[in-house]
Amino acid sequence: MRKGLIAGAVALILEIAAVRAGLAEPPAAGTYRMDRAHSSLTWKVNHLGLSNYTARFTRFDATLDIDPANPQSAKVVVTVDPTSVRTDYPFSEKRDFDKELGEGEKFFNAKEFTLIVFSSTRVERTGKRTANVTGDLTLLGITKPLTIYVTLNGAMQHPMAQAPALGFSGIAKLKRSDFGMTFMLPLIGDEVTLSIEAEFIKS
Repeated sequence: MRKGLIAGAVALILEIAAVRAGLAEPPAAGTYRMDRAHSSLTWKVNHLGLSNYTARFTRFDATLDIDPANPQSAKVVVTVDPTSVRTDYPFSEKRDFDKELGEGEKFFNAKEFTLIVFSSTRVERTGKRTANVTGDLTLLGITKPLTIYVTLNGAMQHPMAQAPALGFSGIAKLKRSDFGMTFMLPLIGDEVTLSIEAEFIKS
């Protein structure tokens, strides 16, 4: 029995190693929904030339349609609730800074523009596990092209969900002035860097 347990543990370790090395079977074709419990969307912008101020969105969702036989045909749609911005502002009892950013007309103006949306239009494979995902980003009612530089971290049968699962990391950069958000330029930087960590489970 002990030998069987050891053999099973070794097999599991080898399977995990294969996934990390990109040697596992290709992901199953179909539609995947984002696992919100294991995904994050953060952004950073230069502040006074002193630091890269970092915040996040806590309410966002995404769907992914993928065919491993034709990865260039993949389609991803992301929606973000701008009122879910979180900054960990230290004096919340005096000022609701998150609400100012989410609803303020100088920032995300969520009372007028209730969603931030990204819809992919093209996927260009750049390596075994990397791709450039280009699409349309709509922010503050303005739509501009955005490219996300994506890495496929792994693909496997999810041990809890009992369904195929994928994991990605992504980086993208945009200029907030392109979308009409010019408040406090250049004291607050124009370039914004987005960092995405996302797990998807097949529907």
